[in-house]
Amino acid sequence: MIVFSSLVSWLLEPLQHSFMVKAIWVSAFVGIVCAVLSCYITLKGWSLMGDAVSHAVVPGVVVAYALNIPFALGAFIFGFGATVAIGYVKSKTRLKEDTVIGVIFTGFFALGLVLVTKIPSNIDLFHILFGNVLGISPEDIVQTLIAGGITLVVILIRRKDLLLFCFDPNHAKAIGLNTKTIYYTLLSLLALTIVTALQTAGIIMVVAMLVTPGAIAYLLTDRFDQMLILSIVSSVLSCVLGTYLSYHFDVSTGGSIVVLMTIIFILAMIFAPKYGIINQNTKIYSA
Repeated sequence: MIVFSSLVSWLLEPLQHSFMVKAIWVSAFVGIVCAVLSCYITLKGWSLMGDAVSHAVVPGVVVAYALNIPFALGAFIFGFGATVAIGYVKSKTRLKEDTVIGVIFTGFFALGLVLVTKIPSNIDLFHILFGNVLGISPEDIVQTLIAGGITLVVILIRRKDLLLFCFDPNHAKAIGLNTKTIYYTLLSLLALTIVTALQTAGIIMVVAMLVTPGAIAYLLTDRFDQMLILSIVSSVLSCVLGTYLSYHFDVSTGGSIVVLMTIIFILAMIFAPKYGIINQNTKIYSA
């Protein structure tokens, strides 16, 4: 009885503060958006592209604050601009995609650091890098909801085309789909999702939120519909519980979320019914 009472108290205490209530439901929403796109990113093998776009938005955030425009707009423009630059350089040179990505995203990130130090503003670099969902403003909440909502609506409308493109782009092109349009649609969604998650996880941690939920689900099932559900469940659970832990232990919210996601990933990697390490070893020994 005492344990149950303590657990209830542990769960209800953060809800007495309005900033925690906002942080919990905003984190859960961000978790859903990231989890849905994560499935497509995992199938496409674009984890490095997500890393590139997340770093490329830094100068956009700084410029947006300097021009007094919504930071989400600046972040999206620079994030999408980086993906266009990567595609252009790759098509015009003999360099491989991973090399081009490394050059472009570090260049954009460095530009952002230079602008942060030279443009007078109240921008906190720590919050850009690691998020600040506990102190999120009403304006930032609106931007997060708009960016995340657009992402979910576009994925819902183009889900079949995106799925085919991620599985087999050659087949998608053969049946008449405009793969270049789908390519840039997916990149746009990637940039929008990163904008959605900036306040929660920050630039450093957002890559994990984009990749880990899909990776967890990919280990647990072969069916895409089930993959979506498992990805969302693991992501939302990590986001909500991570926000709770950040309150009770006074630690980084984004860091707590990503640590929990990583723990779930390790458990899935070990105990997954079909692709887990234990099951794979059992098959080897039985053979």
